[in-house]
Amino acid sequence: MFKINDNFLKLPGSYLFSTIARKVSEYKSANPDKEVISLGIGDVTKPLVPAVIEAMHKAVDEMGTAQGFHGYSPDLGYEFLRKAIAKHDYEKRGVKLDLDEIFISDGAKSDCGNIVDIFATDNRIAVTDPVYPVYVDSNAMAGKTGEYDKDKEAWTDVIYMPCTAENGFVPAFPEKTPDIIYICCPNNPTGTTLTKAQLQAWVDYAIEKDAVILYDAAYEAYIHEDDVPHTIYECEGAKTCAIEMRSFSKNAGFTGTRLGFTVIPKELTDPTTGAQLNSLWARRHGTKFNGAPYIIQRAGEAVYSPEGQAQTREQIESYMKNAKTIRDGLSGAGYTVYGGVNAPYIWMQTPDGMSSWDFFDKLLTEANVVGTPGSGFGPSGEGYFRLTAFGTAENTAKAVERICKL
Repeated sequence: MFKINDNFLKLPGSYLFSTIARKVSEYKSANPDKEVISLGIGDVTKPLVPAVIEAMHKAVDEMGTAQGFHGYSPDLGYEFLRKAIAKHDYEKRGVKLDLDEIFISDGAKSDCGNIVDIFATDNRIAVTDPVYPVYVDSNAMAGKTGEYDKDKEAWTDVIYMPCTAENGFVPAFPEKTPDIIYICCPNNPTGTTLTKAQLQAWVDYAIEKDAVILYDAAYEAYIHEDDVPHTIYECEGAKTCAIEMRSFSKNAGFTGTRLGFTVIPKELTDPTTGAQLNSLWARRHGTKFNGAPYIIQRAGEAVYSPEGQAQTREQIESYMKNAKTIRDGLSGAGYTVYGGVNAPYIWMQTPDGMSSWDFFDKLLTEANVVGTPGSGFGPSGEGYFRLTAFGTAENTAKAVERICKL
């Protein structure tokens, strides 16, 4: 008789964004005359830039010739892309990486979920709270989070590190010692960041505790302030304690084409056996993943060309103008808002002590605007609400106007 992984049965309901999609679909079906504007899921709306499209067309043509055809990609990804990443994302910031420390994938979300494979079940995880749901859910599926407490909306074996207005959205070192620490910076959902000194303190803490930091830098391209690091490896000692994950989804609009990478320095070793985590991930990567398509990796390489850099930067700045529209509009209407300076997310307090799901319903039914309830990101997300800047400028302005009229 077969048996299922009963850890899946412990998961509370459906994935956050699946629930939102269902509620929005039901509302639209019942109100077909209403124009609903979504500032909820963090999906981009602008098309791929010309430099990327040109590279994709060229790669497609190559695949139609005997000389240019490519089958399975190398386990770590094509060297041309890894060289571009090493040069533009790291060397320019004073960080030297070997090419075999960079692993190409189909996105940061996949890597965030899959990285748990190389860690033992009894590792204690710590997450900033609120947090991107994939971190916790993937560990729950692997049996690393204990039981789910419906009343507290939290897992018994997860160390939650509250990030709220009271502490400036900077997590404090937890009382219980974690083995694995998840940090997303710039943060999704709060849109806030850590200064280099604050991040260095976490690196020092991880080294002291023999812990590993899983650093999600998916929104690095949106950083505008000088004192916010673009990679954790700008911090001294980080190569001995940190794994960094990156995405092409938000910096270059690859949400539909899928491309990302993970960096695992060879200096990062298991404190008991001395085993390199780089080698473990290489073994896992080669066994369970057949590589991102050649065409998409060529498109990723084009992001680093002078034209690609200029064109994607223009898109990023347009999204950040949307963020400013949301931030200024809501704050001018009396809402308390955070984020929107180094990230394409606005984190707002719900008005009049309203729960985040009640505010979701109010916004949907009275303003026909979709956002994301803060409680879906963890216990400390209750009382907050996330709006994204990835809509069109026209829809963003219209949505803000509607919200301000409530």
